Amino acid sequence: MTKGLVLWDIDHTLVDTRGIGRSLFAEAFREVTGRAMERQARPDGATDRAIFRETAQLHGLATGHEEFGAFAAALAEAHHRRAAEVRAAGRALPGAGAVLSALARVANLRQSVVTGNIRPTAAVKLAAFGLDRHLDLAIGAYGEDDEDRAELVAHALRRAMHGAADAVLVGDTPADVQAGLRQGVRVVAVATGRSSEQELRSAGADAVLPDLTGTQQVVSLLLL
Repeated sequence: MTKGLVLWDIDHTLVDTRGIGRSLFAEAFREVTGRAMERQARPDGATDRAIFRETAQLHGLATGHEEFGAFAAALAEAHHRRAAEVRAAGRALPGAGAVLSALARVANLRQSVVTGNIRPTAAVKLAAFGLDRHLDLAIGAYGEDDEDRAELVAHALRRAMHGAADAVLVGDTPADVQAGLRQGVRVVAVATGRSSEQELRSAGADAVLPDLTGTQQVVSLLLL
């Protein structure tokens, strides 16, 4: 590969915040709606915009652009204020740092993110475990950009001014897989979240790994 782009999902692909993310979401939800969060919409493969809207619906609340804007600001503030707790409670997933570092040494290869997180929370999570230094967050796509993950992939490709043919997406859910495939991007899935290797293969992933350990194998696969 002489020129390429690797787009990473964050939660359960690169990091695991081990419950602190739900706590921060609940804090922001209460601040904006005045209601304690009794239930949360399923977050796997979803964007913060969709999770907030669907969680509000579970509480009998209707929300729109203004409410999401207020929620996003509250969620960002909570992550910044409690960044030390994110670091203490969570972890970078095994192999993530080594793979990012190895890819950073490949000439003419850029790395960024396609994530359902809003950008400020994505930055906090990555910085907590030293992963942000390997990623160009300016060309990534985030939960405030769109609810549709395939559109997030398109946003990232446009921001990077990069074609789909030599880009690869790494994620842990069928939603990640389907988003990449819809945009013509090769997808490498990792079974580090709630989806099994078989579920990821069935979704159409071009390759499936149990995790990101085995740096050389992972890097070689991503550089195909």
